[in-house]
Amino acid sequence: MTSATTENREKLWNSNYTKVWIANFMIFFSFMLLAPMLPLYMSDTFDANKDIIGIVLSGYTLTALLIRPFSGFFVDSFPRKKVLLICYFLFFIFFAGYLAAGTLLIFAIVRTLHGAPFGATTVSNSTVAIDVLPPSRRAEGIGYYGLSNNIASAIGPSVAIWIHEVTGSYDLIFLLSLIFAGIGFAVNSTLKIRPREIVQNKPKLSFDRFFLVKGWSEGLAMVCYAFSYGVIATYIAIYGKEELGITGGSGVYFILLSAGLIMSRLIGSRTLREGKIVRNASLGICVSVCGYLVFAALHNPVGFYASALIIGLGNGHMWPAFQTMFINLAPHTQRGTANSSILISWDIGVGLGILVGGVFVEHFGYHSAFWVAWILNAVGVLFYFAYVRNNYLKNRLR
Repeated sequence: MTSATTENREKLWNSNYTKVWIANFMIFFSFMLLAPMLPLYMSDTFDANKDIIGIVLSGYTLTALLIRPFSGFFVDSFPRKKVLLICYFLFFIFFAGYLAAGTLLIFAIVRTLHGAPFGATTVSNSTVAIDVLPPSRRAEGIGYYGLSNNIASAIGPSVAIWIHEVTGSYDLIFLLSLIFAGIGFAVNSTLKIRPREIVQNKPKLSFDRFFLVKGWSEGLAMVCYAFSYGVIATYIAIYGKEELGITGGSGVYFILLSAGLIMSRLIGSRTLREGKIVRNASLGICVSVCGYLVFAALHNPVGFYASALIIGLGNGHMWPAFQTMFINLAPHTQRGTANSSILISWDIGVGLGILVGGVFVEHFGYHSAFWVAWILNAVGVLFYFAYVRNNYLKNRLR
């Protein structure tokens, strides 16, 4: 009775959690304002071809990937609020570089370097979010925290595309990204976090401290799923404009995608609490691969928009289940590594999708790139059912 009363009294949306939730929303909102517009911006402003666009955009993901393994080490080794504010400030100030970049080379340098503070900020902000959650409501709080990404992903691209249609200005979009990232930094600067004891005598560094080796198969499967998303998300706006004559429809695409993500996360949270992790993962990847098939096979507005909702529904089930699988494979001392590992896998997949997708779009056309995205996703699904699922059930710790 006392335990139940205590749990009911513990406040989920406490001041610190609300602040890091808002700050995370601002990270992804400012990021998603730019995501669908950058291929168009480089094409219109610098006359960049598809190959160059793919190379430039993949640089952001590459630097985010390179910093991920070290981010968990930094937040565990130094005061977390200081690490968070340094990373967030760098993430914020880099948006000014897009306004200042006058050549494609400078733009490419700014975009590539910006990936590092993005990768570090997302890791440090989520770590602080876990710290400030009441233990009895931590799982619930982590689920709601992820919704901030989904909502930002739904709103950001739509706002950016609408602004561009109305004003024709890319600089205004860059300026808004800078402002919203600055708001997130300001919100986080007001956090009140209790000092945490820093562990002085740590074990020697090893590869397993940077990537969860036991989760290699889950990571490889995630690379396949992220590859598909990287291709679609990067070229959706320019494909819709050039092939389907849809100038503002990619904003609706991201709204439908995010609606599917939000719905499936809310529905799937109940089955995850019941321990049906493998079921959620299996359902999610099967639904997602159908969504990518619809996108690749139907070259019309119906396939365009239907695929968004289907992919969203699938990924919303798949992502939290895979994240739980990583955590369940790791001892308590490696939870940070487990979280970092799934992000590393996703970054690798998205980066490869952007890079390889750019090559296929340039030399073979959009349709070939989308079919490659579906094939890689299907390979990941087959690998999951042939090996990953049973390997997880055999090696899970809880």
